[in-house]
Formats: sequence, C-alpha cells, structure tokens
Amino acid sequence: MQHASRTSYPTFLSFSDTASLQLRWAWRGLVDAFRWDIVISAVSSDPEIRANVYKSLLLNSLSLISIYVFDILLGPLVENQQKWLHRNVGWFYQILWLLPVVGVSFYLNSSWCSIVAKRTYILRRGPRAAVQQPMTYSGMLRALATSAYRGVMVFTSVAISFALGYTPYIGPMAGFIFLCWVDAYYCFEFVWIANNFSLSRRIRHLEERWAYYLTFGLPSSAMCMWGGTLANAALFALVFPSFIIMAMHARPVPLDPYNPVSTIDAQNETIQHPSPFVPIRIPIFAPVLFINDWIVKVLTVGGGQTVGRNRALSDSTTENAEEGSGAAIELNTLRGKRPVAQQRIHLGRRKLD
Repeated sequence: MQHASRTSYPTFLSFSDTASLQLRWAWRGLVDAFRWDIVISAVSSDPEIRANVYKSLLLNSLSLISIYVFDILLGPLVENQQKWLHRNVGWFYQILWLLPVVGVSFYLNSSWCSIVAKRTYILRRGPRAAVQQPMTYSGMLRALATSAYRGVMVFTSVAISFALGYTPYIGPMAGFIFLCWVDAYYCFEFVWIANNFSLSRRIRHLEERWAYYLTFGLPSSAMCMWGGTLANAALFALVFPSFIIMAMHARPVPLDPYNPVSTIDAQNETIQHPSPFVPIRIPIFAPVLFINDWIVKVLTVGGGQTVGRNRALSDSTTENAEEGSGAAIELNTLRGKRPVAQQRIHLGRRKLD
C-alpha cells in the first residue's frame, strides 16, 4: 500500500532543471524566428508565394516611403508657416494620400498573407490540404463571425499593449513583452486554423509554451518599435509574410508542457512535471478575452437577457464567435417553442477550459 501511494505521487523536476528547459525552449523560438533561409527557399522555389510576397513588399514599401516623406520632408517644411494652405498641407497629404495608401495596403496585405500561408501549408502537407468544403449559409455566417471577432481581438490586443506602455516603471518593457506574444500569435494563427484549432486551443497552446513564443515574436516586435504608429504597423505588414513562412516550418516546444522530459520503458512510465516554482501556463491573453467577451456582449444582435455573474458569456448552445459557429440562429417556430419575433442571433465565446 505504501509503495503504491509513493508511486502515485507526482514527480517534479528541480527548479534549475525546469529553468534550464525554459531557456532551451526560448532559444529554440529565437532560432526559428531567424530562419530566413527557409523564407528565401520558399520564395525562390514557388512562383505563387514569390508573386504575393513581392506584391506585399512593393505596396508596404510604398506605404513606408509615404510615411517617411511626410515625417522627414513635408513636416519640417510646413512647420511654423503663416499661410493657411501651408499650415494645413500636412493634413491634406495624410487624408488624400497617406491614409488611403496605408489602408489599401493593409487590406490587400491580409489577402496576400492568406494566400502565402495556404500555399506554404500545401507545400508542407500535400495537395489534400487544399480541399475545401463548399460554402453554405452557415459557413458564410461562420466566416463573417470569424472576421468580426478577429478584428475585435486585434484591436483589443494592440490597445492593451499601448495601455501597458503607460504603466509606471515597468510599462515599456511589459508592453514590449506582451507585443512579442501578440505578434507570435498572429504569425502562427494560420497554422492553427489550418489544423482546425479552436480559439481556446490556440490560446492554451501559446500560453503553455510561453517561453518559445516570447522569443519567436521578439525579432518582429523589435523591428517595429522605433517609429510612429503608422510606420511600425507598415513595417510589421512588410515582414509579416516572411514570419508566416517561418511559422509554417517551425516546431514549437515542448510537445507536452506537463511532461517535458518523460522517460518510458517497458516496465514503467515516469511522468516528471516541471517545478511548481516555474509556471507551466501564463494567462497572457486573459485580459484580451475578458474585454472581447464584454464587447461581444454589447454587440450581441437582438439584445436579450443579461448575462449573470454565475453564467459564462457563452453556453453549450453557442459556439466560439471567433470560430464563427457562434452565429447560432434559433429557429424553433416549427416546434412552437418561440414566436418568430423572438428569433435571435447570438454571438458568444465558449469559456476557456
């Protein structure tokens, strides 16, 4: 009995061994984020990837040039001018040229990045990965809900990163670290969607491998922190396709965060958990998802009952809004349960874990 109790008690790695493993995983993420040889090979070998990367490069370069033309040339020239036209030439330049160019480049860049991601995934997994189901009405609703929730999540993530930057003392560093995780999330998002990961699984996958994803997002975040807001966004859009290709070829570690160095033999399986003094999972995106829940609640179509404290924003009848299956339309008139006037569309998110 005593032996059975002893063997059932969990085994933990030491603090030093766990810290060493985290550093090793962080180094692996940094190495995977500098695999420019993979990017060059993919661009040079596939014409479809090459065409879309070149289009992204040209259009985002035009955005950057337009931004810096105003900051370096036009801005100093019109400063302290007396005439109304001279004083406001900067506003005309931004409204009539800069904002349209940047907006169009961001819109087109998202489409080109999707093509690059899909093509890279096909080259990695084979032509069967390209098979798509025919679009249905529910599929259209899922696509709309996915786009809406993704847009809200991008906005919320960027807003939290800026808010952290204003925190006294630790603000700039905290905002930069959070932005590293955000950048890594969106670089790997195409991989996770292609593998049919739900939102909760994507978040859990990143949060349980926080050391790897922190350093994977480090280079892109470091490159996009020296200019203004528009310049940083355009620079990230410029390098985004390259990091998508790297993410498609990366292998995040550990495979099992709760048993990173398991030893299995014919007689016994020993599970060694990481040290309790080093967190396995860090709730990085908890504030983002909390704010998203409230935004989705406010924007819920058709109103309805207020969500109580003891009830999750979503229940078993509604799926994740970001996945799109949260666009559940209740059509119970055939059963007589509810009149047509009370039909509602609910957008919600399953409670994580």
